Amino acid sequence: MADARTSTENGQADPQFAWSNMFVHPDADPRSDGGFEGERETLVGYLRDQRLTLELKCADLDAEQMARRSVPPSKMSLLGLVRHLAEVERGWFRRVMAGQDAPKHYSPPDERDGAFDGAVADPAVVAEAWSTWRAEVAFAEELVAATADLGTRGRMSDGAEISLRELLVHMIEEYARHNGHADLLRERIDGRVGQ
Repeated sequence: MADARTSTENGQADPQFAWSNMFVHPDADPRSDGGFEGERETLVGYLRDQRLTLELKCADLDAEQMARRSVPPSKMSLLGLVRHLAEVERGWFRRVMAGQDAPKHYSPPDERDGAFDGAVADPAVVAEAWSTWRAEVAFAEELVAATADLGTRGRMSDGAEISLRELLVHMIEEYARHNGHADLLRERIDGRVGQ
């Protein structure tokens, strides 16, 4: 299939719909197309698909592209998003649901943006971010699989409680929001558009 992208006067890709400028052809897409049965399968399935979407949006990029910031004053980059979502996974599943004393990977307790500030164009930083994210996702998946009741509650630092059910919905929301950011970041890098 021919590439449907053409160049505009300023050299940017002129986005036109075609599979050639999508992240992956539908026949090769590892994500499900819904069709889940039951509450647990639905929540776990949609969260899995959101996690896979993040990986697809970052596929085949080098360290410079992963660390490329959006537009000033934003600190956002695809690498920053991977690091941020590793922290989100860690905070909710290790600290809140499992009750572990699990300090942040990228920020001291009083700093918010360490995941984005430290997202630099270094292949070792990119590899570490993916390794950390995958470890946190694996922990979360194991915890969810081992928890029979979705009503099981975890305790946040302020003493409030949250059920595993609500947390899974929140995580789907969190990934969906940031995957929207990733769509724009990736399109700015190489013209590939979201799906």
